[in-house]
Amino acid sequence: MSDKLNILLAEDDKNLGTVLKAYLDAKNFNCTLCVNGKEALEQFKVASFDFLILDVMMPVMDGFTLAREIRKTDTLIPVLFLTAKSLQEDVMEGFNVGGDDYLTKPFHMDELLARIEAILRRAQNKKSAKTPDFYQIGKYKFDVVRHILTIDELDQKLTSKEAALLELLCMHKNETLDRSDALKKIWFDDSYFNARSMDVYVTKLRKYLKGDPTLEILNVHGIGFKLITAE
Repeated sequence: MSDKLNILLAEDDKNLGTVLKAYLDAKNFNCTLCVNGKEALEQFKVASFDFLILDVMMPVMDGFTLAREIRKTDTLIPVLFLTAKSLQEDVMEGFNVGGDDYLTKPFHMDELLARIEAILRRAQNKKSAKTPDFYQIGKYKFDVVRHILTIDELDQKLTSKEAALLELLCMHKNETLDRSDALKKIWFDDSYFNARSMDVYVTKLRKYLKGDPTLEILNVHGIGFKLITAE
């Protein structure tokens, strides 16, 4: 990468944290290492960062709590979770608090770099695509940038995954959104596990959109999903 990006790394294992920081610095990133969530939050408030790598299990403040605090003021910065847990509910929690991806320990450094670069590419592609900042879908207004869905002056804050999926549905409204394409764009692969996760997010979006009976997200068997509007 030509310009160095600033990464905030929160990892309480000092040995692993030191190794990760050295690796990322060697890959032309500027990496700031914090040993707990509270220290990382303080750093985030006083410095500028482009990417967050957060360990889930940390003292003082865990990674999920840290992500929630950061998402109160920044809904766009990419977040990659590091976790020793691989249970589905833990992974889903990471996505629910605004995570973009997760990496289960132990992992190879090359995989970490690949995931960082994939997340950054997706963010850059979104910027260069010049997609609309807002969508009007039925009675709802969807603020793509702020991840907010509004109806009758009532706001529903969306997670990054919910917003990304709704944006794809809006881009293909009244057309079929291919399941595999959506999984690759949002989850980076179309595995069975990620497909089940996407089904959960579709269910959530249906709940958020129930205020307008003219809107419907249909399952297109064997293909994907379709956002039906009266427009």
